[in-house]
Amino acid sequence: MPATLPDGEPVPTSGELPATALDGVRERDFGVYLHVPFCASRCGYCDFNTYTPTESGLAQGDYVSAALAEIELARRVLPEAGPVRTVFVGGGTPTLLPPDDLARLLDAVDRTWGLAPGAEVTTEANPESVDPASLARLRKAGFTRISLGMQSAAAHVLRVLDRRHTPGRATAAATEAREAGFEHVNLDLIYGTPGETADDFEASLQAAVAAGVDHVSAYSLIVEDGTRLAARIRRGEVPMPSDDVAADRYLAAENALSGAGLGWYEVSNWAASAAARCAHNLLYWTGGDWWGVGPGAHSHVGGVRWWNVKRPAHYAKLLADGQSPGAGRELLSDADKYVEDVMLRLRLRDGYPLAELRDDGPAAAERARADGLLDDVEYADGRAMLTLRGRLLADAVIRELLT
Repeated sequence: MPATLPDGEPVPTSGELPATALDGVRERDFGVYLHVPFCASRCGYCDFNTYTPTESGLAQGDYVSAALAEIELARRVLPEAGPVRTVFVGGGTPTLLPPDDLARLLDAVDRTWGLAPGAEVTTEANPESVDPASLARLRKAGFTRISLGMQSAAAHVLRVLDRRHTPGRATAAATEAREAGFEHVNLDLIYGTPGETADDFEASLQAAVAAGVDHVSAYSLIVEDGTRLAARIRRGEVPMPSDDVAADRYLAAENALSGAGLGWYEVSNWAASAAARCAHNLLYWTGGDWWGVGPGAHSHVGGVRWWNVKRPAHYAKLLADGQSPGAGRELLSDADKYVEDVMLRLRLRDGYPLAELRDDGPAAAERARADGLLDDVEYADGRAMLTLRGRLLADAVIRELLT
């Protein structure tokens, strides 16, 4: 096999992987991602692979059957993987599926590879798509963690984002999740939305803190081409988000969340303890193995990355015909792996070992330290860890270390 597969090389219909990817698979951490592509409506800023009921061309029950078929395919391709340390059900809005369907998918993962003791099992949810009864059923099925899309506590900001829930519903759902027995609860925030004020975002932060969650993710709004929000900005209906405003919002997030006892462990993520950190995302950020189930889902095993066809109906037909739903794959070269390793691990609080930097990386790290972008104490201990100012300029620091 060549050192590097052409980007998008077709995946064999049986989905088999090269032997190099399977070497040592049992010794590596392994997770499963399940992509549920359904949304009641599409938010104006979203460019994820999601579909409203009239767009998908696939009934929700048929999606579940197709996903179960892909898990069976994965069992044949990766019989030696596992146990599964993390499961993450994302979307879309996974909780548009009945809890019993999500339970069937989780049970299939468990029967295929086995869930490790204490495995983290997460589902994303929109606040309006859950209630105390559904949350209790999800918890009974084995879900341990829930991530709720709060975005903002300001009604006018939610309207710009085309979010359907009302202010207060997200924090109420977080309380219901804790009462249902979820071990860990996350709230997602977005900052920098056109029309959002500093007071709006401060109120959102305080509402998240008051909800008593043990994890908060806060992301700067990114305007993606092809979205309704991008079209509105292009027409001049709303202004383009400001980088300076985004920096101010980030500092506000760090101040409020650290003051409430939530420490950053990745540039956009804060947790109340090591146990509250999202283990599934850490698997991604540290180069672990995972199988992505569902339309458009991406997977990675042993340096081989592949991705599924996007359209739900096409995805289901391929599996019904006994074929892999993979659309393309690539074999990561040593250089590819290094670049991704630096890009992802430098964003973590644990930082990146200085001894593993290549070429001009060590000299660039010293310049970054002298400029106050890397922590002096960690640097002296042999690690490149971003300071608060470094987090604001993380992309620039990473570029410098890789040039």
